[in-house]
Amino acid sequence: MSKTKRRAVFLDRDGVINDALVVNGKPFSPMNLAELRILPGVPEACAKLRKAGFVLLVVTNQPDIANAKTTQARVDELNQAVKRETGVDDIFVCPHNDAAQCDCRKPKPGLLLHAAARWDIDLPNSFMVGDRWRDVEAGQSAGCRTVFIDYGYNEPRPERPDMVTTSLAAVTPDIIKLSEGLR
Repeated sequence: MSKTKRRAVFLDRDGVINDALVVNGKPFSPMNLAELRILPGVPEACAKLRKAGFVLLVVTNQPDIANAKTTQARVDELNQAVKRETGVDDIFVCPHNDAAQCDCRKPKPGLLLHAAARWDIDLPNSFMVGDRWRDVEAGQSAGCRTVFIDYGYNEPRPERPDMVTTSLAAVTPDIIKLSEGLR
């Protein structure tokens, strides 16, 4: 008997689940719990996605660890707060910067592929939601449908995301409706 793979919504952390700190048009991660603010509607969106049968997996680049601006322990503390407040199933972190040339740093798909293997995820019937071109490219490379949350950052825009939106809460009904046609 073959086991049915699960569908997932992969979520970038900063800018999708919690508020990114924007400086000169560029987004940055919160550095401590006092700076962590879950975006409006995110806990409710996560609950709706879970009810629709999705596994919720956070995939986040955290180069401040490699750049010695924060510690793994501090990132873990923030991630635990995110998990508590949103009910996501798991969080996968790339602690490297671009110089490391690792396979887990988005836009490479390694973080998504690792999460998919651990959770037995059906990538073509899953979604990657992100607020940066790196997120969309990683999702496309992994074979997922992609959602771009457009905040108008001062950086390159992604090429050909499947959907463009203003927030996770706004796009959740569309993800659920589209997924019903994928089964």
